[in-house]
Amino acid sequence: MTRRHTPALFNRLKSVALAGLVLTGIACASAQAADDPDLIFRRSTVFKLLSPNDRLATYGIDDPEIEGVACHFTVPEKGGFKGWLGLADEVSDISLACRQIGPVRFKEKLEQADDMFSKRRSMFFKKMQIVRGCDAKRNVLVYMVYSDRLIEGSPKNSTSSVPIMPWGAADQVVQKCGDFFK
Repeated sequence: MTRRHTPALFNRLKSVALAGLVLTGIACASAQAADDPDLIFRRSTVFKLLSPNDRLATYGIDDPEIEGVACHFTVPEKGGFKGWLGLADEVSDISLACRQIGPVRFKEKLEQADDMFSKRRSMFFKKMQIVRGCDAKRNVLVYMVYSDRLIEGSPKNSTSSVPIMPWGAADQVVQKCGDFFK
């Protein structure tokens, strides 16, 4: 004798599964908090009466493999109840600016187009990535930000370049990025 599941039981199971996924996502986000970029500021762009506003948020992050380089990026953050719960699918419009902020020192050999930073932009399927490379001919570090999705990515991107220059009187030997990229 087989029992048929009622729609109410099925809906209850879906709710429990969704709650478990939300809690898992919160736990994963907490574990990654140490790697998060620094929030510089946020600015509201769309007013919402009963829920959080849509905003633009600007963050700063140091390149973890190259001393003396920092990037700032601005991302739109969805408001509303979906944004507040972390369920909104964020858009792919991200701007990027990277600069030399001190003497450039490479910590190890790097691959062209390696990820410098990655962060989820939706609960499951979308993430933002900042990748780095080297223009050896010009001795310039090149950073690109884009978002991708499990099924299809977005062509929206932003690029920033950092020419490697001497920094102060003591920094007369400038490292060549071509010596550190494979």
